[in-house]
Amino acid sequence: MILTINVAVLLAFIIIVRLRRRTEARSRVDEKLTVLIVLVFGLLIAPTSFGQGVLNVVGQLAESISQSGGP
Repeated sequence: MILTINVAVLLAFIIIVRLRRRTEARSRVDEKLTVLIVLVFGLLIAPTSFGQGVLNVVGQLAESISQSGGP
């Protein structure tokens, strides 16, 4: 039996663990690494159906906010 780990799931776990740490304990390099990991995670889930669903929901939310604030 071969065990495979989805890279997006692994990165999601790493992101959750890194964000649970205290803010005061982070250095600039640590924050930049977290941002890089989040960007790679976003690129990995973007082409999936889940990523497209999130994009549609966020787009609709942004559109409704911009329409409610307009004249």
